Amino acid sequence: MEKAEEMKKQKAVVTVKAIEATIDSFKEYGQVIQASSDGEEFGPQDAQLDLSSGTPRFYIMHLKQRPLKFSTITHHASVTQCLGSIGGHVWYLGVAKPSIVEPKDLTGVIPTTGIIVQSHSGHSYIPPAVEDVRVFRITGPKFLKLNRGTWHAGPLFKADNMDFYNLELSDTNVVDHTTHSFINENAVVFSIDE
Repeated sequence: MEKAEEMKKQKAVVTVKAIEATIDSFKEYGQVIQASSDGEEFGPQDAQLDLSSGTPRFYIMHLKQRPLKFSTITHHASVTQCLGSIGGHVWYLGVAKPSIVEPKDLTGVIPTTGIIVQSHSGHSYIPPAVEDVRVFRITGPKFLKLNRGTWHAGPLFKADNMDFYNLELSDTNVVDHTTHSFINENAVVFSIDE
């Protein structure tokens, strides 16, 4: 406990330049989904969802006071997730690539961080490295589909409050919510440079 308190006092602020979320720039983390013509058939331009581990939940999230900084990042190991701003307002999302380690791959794995962690929900993962964090700026009428296991921080925004639609599982935030604390583990807080 003393170590965590001491690290909080000595934290470093890492400023990350936001990148515009496009189909190409976001492909390592998921998909950017944009409007398509009515009647267009399903294809690779559509959200490639994995909601097979439970009951889907599609809801509107009302968020308040989410300034352009973060010190924790979360992933969901069993589901893809979709997030979008109602009204197409500008928002930001910090991300890192999925780092889930499948049981069959545990033998002989030597992560660059030196650590493999078992989550409270049972899966193993390699904590995200500070240098692997990216920030995306999302503008206009589009949403993001996060791949299974993509680390994410946000939605973050400059307004006092915003509404977002969210597609995940009905119990995602109860049974499949793994969080890495950069402030406790790395003594780092991220700040977004627009």
